[in-house]
Amino acid sequence: MKKLIFSIAIASILLYCLFPFFWTIQTALKPAGTVFRLPVSYLPETISLENIIDVFSKRPFGRYVLNSLIAGGGATILTLWVAAVLSFRLRALDLRRALRIQRWFLVGAILPPALLVIPVFVVMKQLSLVNNYLALILAYTALNLPFAVWMLHAAFRQIPKELDEAAVMDGFSQSAILYRIILPLSRPSLAVTAVLVFIFCWNEFILALSLMPAQSKYTVPVGIALLSGASGYEIPWGEINAAVALTTVPIILVIAAFQRWIIEGLTTGAVKG
Repeated sequence: MKKLIFSIAIASILLYCLFPFFWTIQTALKPAGTVFRLPVSYLPETISLENIIDVFSKRPFGRYVLNSLIAGGGATILTLWVAAVLSFRLRALDLRRALRIQRWFLVGAILPPALLVIPVFVVMKQLSLVNNYLALILAYTALNLPFAVWMLHAAFRQIPKELDEAAVMDGFSQSAILYRIILPLSRPSLAVTAVLVFIFCWNEFILALSLMPAQSKYTVPVGIALLSGASGYEIPWGEINAAVALTTVPIILVIAAFQRWIIEGLTTGAVKG
């Protein structure tokens, strides 16, 4: 009986969480004239790719995707590199001192991006980086660095320090130890951290809107939010839902593919030892 109740509860939660995505998909596949037809149909009578085609033919949606890939990919690579170096240095300290330093990193993670918009924009404007991919890459790196350091430091701590000592005896430098021993042994945690950082960059809105105001530099969330119809009073819900579906499906596939690694990476270092 308990298993049945548990199964019903899980199914109800999944239904509640997945229904908005299902509604987005079915709206994206409806012909434009049937989106608001009453009575409401929960399944499209005819499947149409009109909205998906319009997103790419009438809007520069492909450009938005490219902008997000450049900003998100660049920020992910830079975040991983800086976090790996910092985590390696923290690994050399005793655990108490390392955790004390990490707490200061987490103070920065507590601040929401909306609170940092004005100071970040002022700094980027003074550096002439507004409408430049580097502005988003640097901003996203700063926001994601505390989380990445926390993840990688926990993973690096699991690697026996005897490997470092053996490498030093073989003539390895500290950089060689990091790049040839620590990072290869931490591939699952690196992959998980990269996926989670990229998802944050892909979905971030407020900084992308502020630092990249030119339409040619819109990222996917900004481009979707500013989609408009033939007039200022018309909202193209079919195209909006098609764009949301197109940008959500890849994220779901990535999470599904790395699900085991995500769980392993998040639980690394959870057991004291």
